[in-house]
Amino acid sequence: MRKSQALAVFRDFAPSEESFRDAALTGLGRRQKTLPCRFLYDASGAALFEAICELPEYYLTRTETAILEDRAEEIAAMVGPGCSLIEFGAGAIRKVRTLLRAFDAPAAYVAIDISREQLRHAAEDLAAEFPGLAIVAVCADYMRPLDLGPLPATGGRRLGFFPGSTIGNFTPGEAVDFLIGSRRVVGADGALLVGVDLQKDPAVLEAAYNDSQGVTAAFNLNLLERMNRDLGADFDLRRFAHDAFYNALAGRIEIYIRSLADQIVTVAGHGIRFAAGERIHTEDSHKYTVIGFHRLAARAGYRPLGTWTDRNRLFSIHLLTPT
Repeated sequence: MRKSQALAVFRDFAPSEESFRDAALTGLGRRQKTLPCRFLYDASGAALFEAICELPEYYLTRTETAILEDRAEEIAAMVGPGCSLIEFGAGAIRKVRTLLRAFDAPAAYVAIDISREQLRHAAEDLAAEFPGLAIVAVCADYMRPLDLGPLPATGGRRLGFFPGSTIGNFTPGEAVDFLIGSRRVVGADGALLVGVDLQKDPAVLEAAYNDSQGVTAAFNLNLLERMNRDLGADFDLRRFAHDAFYNALAGRIEIYIRSLADQIVTVAGHGIRFAAGERIHTEDSHKYTVIGFHRLAARAGYRPLGTWTDRNRLFSIHLLTPT
């Protein structure tokens, strides 16, 4: 079977380009300029993020992967046979392979991601690797209300999968909202497996978001490139810089794009004024303690079934079930 014929179902609910235009103009018009982090993941941004995951400073991906590999069989036994995996923010669809190999006769896999082409190609590759698995790829913003449509019928439970500590990109209130939404998706008998980055030495955290090769900076500044390409903007990237630092009081990494000069940039026909040193907020990454995350999950109606960390307690994985 050709790879292009292997994908069972592809559903496209991606936000339109107009929504990017509106979000950019609204965010850049505020006193504290901001751009939603979901727009970082166009095709170029998604490729840059995959490169970030391989960097020596970026411990998150390799640490989470190692925990999954060590604990996959234990997690599989707790979830049970015939489950349907639903991954929020599937990206390159790498980590779920560890679960699919360990689980007892998984019946279906649903991949949800905003990056259309990456999602399509990654789902096709997975379908070729697991030809007996029903696969549904959904291009969508998983933070918006979404009807996934009919899913393959199975006799097992639904398991949501949210790796990468992406939940840290939300404010605590947004994280609770996401967890409540995921609970509706997995159902009263389902479960959610979520990766959560832990609080640690600020020097380790700041190095992870300011790598020596400048890949994270390129990923952040790619948002300006995207506006140049898609919205007719005229950002000169030489006049902007990447800023990332740990806010210990708030328990989060804060990420910005900083203007290096007084300047006016045109975006979708609108002039946007920047002062030297003025910043565009693009992303946060909240860090939790294990107990702190359990309390957050409880606010959304979840209780922990299992929690696993690496021996250095850099990262954690939590299996949650609705209360």
